[in-house]
Amino acid sequence: MESEGYKVVFEKDSVFLHTSAKRHQDQDSLIPGVIRIVEKGSDTVLQWTPVEEAGDAPQIVFSKKDLSGSTTEEVLFDPGYEPDWAVISTVGTRPRVQDEPPVPVAPPPSPRGQWAFSISLSELKSIRKSRPGLGWSYLIFITKDGVSLQALHFHRGGTKALLRALCKYLILATSPKDSRLYLVYTHDSYALSHSFDELQLFDDNSSNLVSRFLQDPYTAAFGGFSKVTNFFRGALHHEDGTAQRALGDPSAGLEDEPGFEVITCVQLGERPVVQREPPVTELEWEQHLDPEGRVTNVDRLRRRIFAGGLSTGLRKDVWKYLLGYYSWDNTSEENRAHVRRKTDEYFRMKLQWKSVSEEQEQRNSLLRGYRSLIERDVSRTDRNNKFYEGSENPGLVLLNDVLMTYCMYNFDLGYVQGMSDLLSPVLYVTQNEVDAFWCFSGFMDLVHQNFEESQESMKRQLAQLTQLLRLLDPLLCDFLDSKESGTLCFCFRWLLIWFKREFAFTDVLQLWEVLWTGLPCPCFHLLVACGILDSEREALMNSGFGFNEILKHINELTMKMNVNDILCRAEALYRQLAATPELLRPVQELLGLGAGASPSHSASSDPASSPQPLSPGQAPELELADSIPPSQPDSSIEILPTEDPSPCQSPSP
Repeated sequence: MESEGYKVVFEKDSVFLHTSAKRHQDQDSLIPGVIRIVEKGSDTVLQWTPVEEAGDAPQIVFSKKDLSGSTTEEVLFDPGYEPDWAVISTVGTRPRVQDEPPVPVAPPPSPRGQWAFSISLSELKSIRKSRPGLGWSYLIFITKDGVSLQALHFHRGGTKALLRALCKYLILATSPKDSRLYLVYTHDSYALSHSFDELQLFDDNSSNLVSRFLQDPYTAAFGGFSKVTNFFRGALHHEDGTAQRALGDPSAGLEDEPGFEVITCVQLGERPVVQREPPVTELEWEQHLDPEGRVTNVDRLRRRIFAGGLSTGLRKDVWKYLLGYYSWDNTSEENRAHVRRKTDEYFRMKLQWKSVSEEQEQRNSLLRGYRSLIERDVSRTDRNNKFYEGSENPGLVLLNDVLMTYCMYNFDLGYVQGMSDLLSPVLYVTQNEVDAFWCFSGFMDLVHQNFEESQESMKRQLAQLTQLLRLLDPLLCDFLDSKESGTLCFCFRWLLIWFKREFAFTDVLQLWEVLWTGLPCPCFHLLVACGILDSEREALMNSGFGFNEILKHINELTMKMNVNDILCRAEALYRQLAATPELLRPVQELLGLGAGASPSHSASSDPASSPQPLSPGQAPELELADSIPPSQPDSSIEILPTEDPSPCQSPSP
């Protein structure tokens, strides 16, 4: 649309203004409109205009589930607030009620016009984008006077297109203090951008370059200066027929709804080939024990466990060291004395909840809630394993008792769904109530933040996983972004319970003991996740999958992956990154590649790299079956695809 002195250069419909955060059915709580960028003579303005719709606006509902998993009710959802990792099951569109035809009357004056706005781009100070999670992506425009305009919700996407269009007139730089805030600069800062253009050091558009320079001057500048060498090399070794690279997209580096941004000039080297070693044998273990039972050459032993795992007969003893239950420096006698002390401590804690009467429990809703959750989860944890099969299996009783006692040990955290998955293999290996409790406590010291109500740790890990994947495979990340899957929310369960439900039971035992070594870096479980995605790269990118199909495909990987293949991929990814000297500092810190770290880093003598020794305990052992039938998927934690390809939600733990 163009007229004299008036030109629309960008237009996007289905941009809603939410006038109320309350959950009600007032259609004016969601006002549809059109966002435009309009050139008016020498000025350019951003304007949003409401539109009238014939009929009601679509209402978004989601199904809530009760504790038994059955659908109980549908609740109207109005994301007028900033939803954060809301735990829901499915999202759909409520069918419109077919009302009888209304009697024609003169329409009253519409109040929607009062919400329209128009602002000159020169008056913009910053733009805030929505937080990844449930709901439509939105943008909030903030003026230089500090006025925040109403949030505009893009029900059908389009934030990236709008930001790309704005980059023609503005420079957008991510705030160093807030990754969700774009700082707005005008092209009047001519000196910097013009200097880059004149020097011709960059084949990127100068406005995008300035944006990157403001965010990370070191990487942007030196990455550009390095192209001087490439320029002269290309001039001296010119090849005919070589097409000149197109100018960069002005919106490159900007997140679509929602995403994660990593600006880097790093070029990774070749990925090495890694092979697993045979597991540590009992003879090899004995060679690491001195005459008094102390473990010697601990670093070397850790490296061997990382490279090959443990033989089945060793797990019962060595897991106690890996989980901090035994001290590597203690003699056999010192460990036995430690066991006796911790056995007493365990049974004192167990007596605390065992001695609570029914009448007392009726007045203790927290304890009553923990007991109910534990009983429900125990009844469905690894029931296909002979260790836990059958209604009268003593393994179920021990599983219940250890979890209840842990509530007494760590009452602030208590019990959260998913903890039974972490305890089950530990109890299976130790076959002892007290040993299992203290080993489980050591395991929880590593992952307890996964179960905290704020879920800050899970958000951080998903962001770190996205950062690593974008560095390792930007094309795969771009593909997932284009399918509204860039938040990697389908990896939530992987990280929450350390892949417990993704691999066969025996494979989980091997995977966990490798991760417990703390090698080659504390975040190796993130590289395991990258290894899984790397193994499925072709299947994902060449299949034409959409949002729902990606979730379905990831869920169907359960019990179909080879743990040795994934571990080889994960270690190869680490070595590839460790051999790259130009990694940004946050990535180096994430991978434990700080000052003094060797690229071939594979072990650490720092005691902080593994859980510190806890106190052991001992109790009469149970005779339990050794055989393990093939594992089957456990559906009590599942990720359900939504009907609407909106940003995904984290499953309930």
